[in-house]
Amino acid sequence: MIDSKAAARFRRLGTLTIFAVYFVILVGGIVRASGAGMGCPDWPTCFGQWVPPTDESQLPPNYHEIYAARGYENTDFNPVKTWTEYTNRLVGVTIGFLIFLTAWSSRIYLKTDKPTFYLALSAFFLVGFQGWLGSAVVASNLKPLMITLHMLLALFIVALLIYAISRSQKTLLAGLNTDWVSPRFALILKIAMGMTLIQVAMGTQVREAVDYIAHEHSYIDRQYWRDSFPIIFYVHRSFSSLILFTNAWLAWTVYKNVEAHSLLLKVAYALMGLIVTAILAGVSLDRLGFPALAQPIHLLMANLIFGAQFFLFICLHYSWRETRA
Repeated sequence: MIDSKAAARFRRLGTLTIFAVYFVILVGGIVRASGAGMGCPDWPTCFGQWVPPTDESQLPPNYHEIYAARGYENTDFNPVKTWTEYTNRLVGVTIGFLIFLTAWSSRIYLKTDKPTFYLALSAFFLVGFQGWLGSAVVASNLKPLMITLHMLLALFIVALLIYAISRSQKTLLAGLNTDWVSPRFALILKIAMGMTLIQVAMGTQVREAVDYIAHEHSYIDRQYWRDSFPIIFYVHRSFSSLILFTNAWLAWTVYKNVEAHSLLLKVAYALMGLIVTAILAGVSLDRLGFPALAQPIHLLMANLIFGAQFFLFICLHYSWRETRA
C-alpha cells in the first residue's frame, strides 16, 4: 500500500513543477521577444559574475573587447535585458530543485508502480540536459534552431510529468465515466494532438523567421515586420482555424455526455479557453504590429493546449483500460 500522505506530496510537488515549467516557458518567451537572450553573454555566470551588475561602471572598461574575442560582437550592457535573462536562469534553477524533489518523492512507487518513478526520474535527468542545452544556446549566440530545440525539450519534459502524475492517480482516473467515448472520438483526439504538434513546429519556424526580421530591424519598427513574413506564417495562421473547429467538436462532445462537475468537462473548458486565447494573441501579433507581450502569451498557450490534450488522452486511456477489464 502507498502512504496516502506521501502520494499527496508527490502529486502536489509534481503539479507545482509542471506549472513552474510552464512559467519558465513564459519567461523564456519574454526573453526571446525582448531580445534579451544575450543579456548575459556567458554561462553560468553573467558578465563573469554570479550576481550580474546593475550598471556598466561595474564592468571592466574593456569588456567589449573581452567578449568580442570570445565571438560575441557588439556586446553592450543593458541592465533590463541582463536581469531579464538572469531571472530566466534563476527560474530554471528553481525548476531543477523542484524536479529533484518530485523525483525523490516518487520513490514510494518503486515497489508498486515502477514506471511512475522512472518517468519522474527521466524528467529530472532531462531537466539537467535542458540546463546544458541552455548553455549551448548561449554559446551558439542564440541560433534559432538551438532555441527551438530548447523549447521542444521543455514541452517533452512537461508531457513526462503529466504522465507521471496521472499514472500515480490512475485509480481515480479509471473511475471516470467514458462509456460514451467512441472510436471516432478517440481518433479525432489523437489527430488534434498531432495537429497541435504540427502547429507548434510551424510556429517555431515562424518564430525563427521573426527573430531574423527583428534582428534586421534592430528590434524596433515592429509594425513593418509583417511585410517580410514567410509563407509558412500564412499557413500557420490558417491552420489555427482547423485546430479551433477540431477541438471545439471534441469539447462539445464531452459537454453533451458528461456530468456538470466532471473532470473531463473542466479539461474541455480549459482547452477551449486556451485555444481562443492563443488565437487572440496570434491575431494581435498579426494586426497590432507584433506587440512584445503577445509573443510569450502565444507561445505559452500553444504549450498549454498540448498539455491539456495530452491530459485528456491520459484520462481516457486509464478509464478505457478499466472498462475493458
